[in-house]
Amino acid sequence: MSKNFPYRSKALLLGLLAAWLAPAAWSVGIEDVVDGGNNYAWERVEIPGTVCSDGSQYKFWVHDSPASSDLLILFEGGGACWDYEGCSGALGLLGAANPNGLADDYITQFKAQYVSPLVNGADPGLPTRPKKDITTKGWDVVYMPYCTGDVHTGNSVQVYEDPTGVNPPITFRHMGYHNTIEALDWLAVRFPSINKLLVTGFSAGGIAAGAGYYFAERTLKPSAGYMLNDTGPLFPAPDASFKSRQLHETIRVAWGLDDVLSTLPASFDINDFGSATDMIATEFPNDQLAYTGYSSDFNFSRFSYERFFPGSTTADILAMWREDQANLIAEMNQHANFSYHIPWQRPINDSHCSTIITFIGSHSCPSIRKKRWYEYFEFPFTQTWKCPDGFNNMDAFLARWIDGNEVIRDLEPENNYNNEDPGMQIVSGPINDAL
Repeated sequence: MSKNFPYRSKALLLGLLAAWLAPAAWSVGIEDVVDGGNNYAWERVEIPGTVCSDGSQYKFWVHDSPASSDLLILFEGGGACWDYEGCSGALGLLGAANPNGLADDYITQFKAQYVSPLVNGADPGLPTRPKKDITTKGWDVVYMPYCTGDVHTGNSVQVYEDPTGVNPPITFRHMGYHNTIEALDWLAVRFPSINKLLVTGFSAGGIAAGAGYYFAERTLKPSAGYMLNDTGPLFPAPDASFKSRQLHETIRVAWGLDDVLSTLPASFDINDFGSATDMIATEFPNDQLAYTGYSSDFNFSRFSYERFFPGSTTADILAMWREDQANLIAEMNQHANFSYHIPWQRPINDSHCSTIITFIGSHSCPSIRKKRWYEYFEFPFTQTWKCPDGFNNMDAFLARWIDGNEVIRDLEPENNYNNEDPGMQIVSGPINDAL
């Protein structure tokens, strides 16, 4: 749920230039180095009554591709909050994005322009690595920014008091559900005949994709429906023995979720948020559904456990994450229309999100293993891991899943491949320095 991403800052550019190009190029913009982003003729949409957390006007953007009847809706990520510390910004990275609303030119800013290869229809090119078109190239696109701190699903207005009594209270509008429903109703008029509908999102937006897919599918009525949740896991938590239960109970109250969840069909259990996996798979058995994320995510996992299990170490938090992830995989395995693509680790953004900025390191290899002694002569010589059956790359996963309607289940075991990859060593440092 990271609210600050490396791609939000041009410090990334400086690191890339230092690593790949000449020191004299420091004044060049990222568009001169990265063959990516988009230059769509975006239409800004402002629906009266939709608001950000500070009460300002909510905005979303639409790109209508003349030759397309396929529609991609992306829910932006960016943290979450449910108390004064998180919603006031005191927790820094563990807070919520855009607490001061959205600028009119938000869609042209760094994050919105470069964050999503899915939106842009291509895995961006980098020095020594060419741009590659992906299956969403040429689609109609809806970009749903995030400014309500509630993973686009809240339905309450809260007044949060400073526990120290030093600062005045803040009024925070968790109105993501209202914004989403109003946007979907508007889109149903604008796009009355949709062939393929892909609802996706990253981090907090990944939760929105999963939690909001029922409303999107029922409202837009596509010929074929797809949902891709990038690292916004709705972990099963039917009782207090499950590690995500405390988080779910907290946001249920803070965000006024009962009124929202009560509108879902009987296949959803309001006392187990993780039942959303069963619900959408059951309600839409002919749709293709998928989850992707890293087994070593140390960003979303901190939101899930750090404040609810004080004193937890990194190892403790990752162990809880992997336990919850195993429960989610077991749920997905019960449904013939659920796919997943789960790599082990990527040293970018604390292994958080696999479809943002670049697909470098988002591959999965279920057969990965240590090199045998005679394989150490294979280049690169410093790499001690080998994928004998070949990597399943993200762009190939998307093509097989969307174009081929294949059910794909990739779960990569523990490995250190990305940390030892020479290309990743060049890329990860500059990106993470820009955080």
